Amino acid sequence: MTDQPTEEDLNALDITDAEAAEMNAIAHPFVADPAPDADNELVKIDALPSGVVFVTINRPAKKNAFDAATIAALYEAFETLHGADRVRVVFIRGAGGTFSAGADLNWMADAAGWSESDNRDDAVGLAKMLKALHDVPALTVALVEGSAMGGGAGIVAACDMAVAVEGARFAFSEVKLGLIPATIAPYVIEAVGARRARQLFLTANTFDADYAAHAGLIDLVLPEGSVDEFISMLTDSLTTCAPGAMGEAKRLVNDLAGETIDHRLLEETAKRIARARVSEEGQEGVRAFLDKRAPSWAQ
Repeated sequence: MTDQPTEEDLNALDITDAEAAEMNAIAHPFVADPAPDADNELVKIDALPSGVVFVTINRPAKKNAFDAATIAALYEAFETLHGADRVRVVFIRGAGGTFSAGADLNWMADAAGWSESDNRDDAVGLAKMLKALHDVPALTVALVEGSAMGGGAGIVAACDMAVAVEGARFAFSEVKLGLIPATIAPYVIEAVGARRARQLFLTANTFDADYAAHAGLIDLVLPEGSVDEFISMLTDSLTTCAPGAMGEAKRLVNDLAGETIDHRLLEETAKRIARARVSEEGQEGVRAFLDKRAPSWAQ
């Protein structure tokens, strides 16, 4: 992305606020070199100059169930966000009041006739999409309305944070079909722990938002009609956070989780804080604090 124009630049150009917002907008992920199977009608991405992005699975007639094209479009969206500057938060939701019903039935029927090799190649697409989501530098937040089943619940687990509206339903029902939740398993296990994952996977029971919060799959249950209020509250709170530092903090957790606390790790963490202290954001943040003013990213 190019640098945002300064206030002086905008004044010199004598453009409207709407034109300024357009100049600052994050590039649409499907403009350049999309994946062969990607379809930008299946996944909508809306980016605001404030660093807020909405990624919407857009198959409401199919309850936002996955097929190969939808997975490819999601992968494109998440991969593009890896390189988008100044993004603080990415909200992921489903169109039409349902997060995702999981796998598309026609896609499943086709896969039943494929060879093991073909099925492996197909599953790699879903695995890559989930990894791309997991590694987005910004805070990723699943907004669950209606239901999140199978792979849909896997997307919820792969996010950094998840909230659900009262009445939302979840299930990992793969074993009822003689299958296993293999590609989503690493993220579910990370979210809920191994013991809880065994229980959810092996019983295949449907559970509600309250139990999802109890299990650790979601962080908060929202009253009906309060999603927009939650979005505003969270985005307002993030305006004080430096976007680059947020990405580095997320990498810190991903890189250090499960590591032994030894001399090598101590050296690595010391290097990272030293690098942050001399970075542009680090210098600006400390100076702003000492000067008792807001840092540049919060203005």
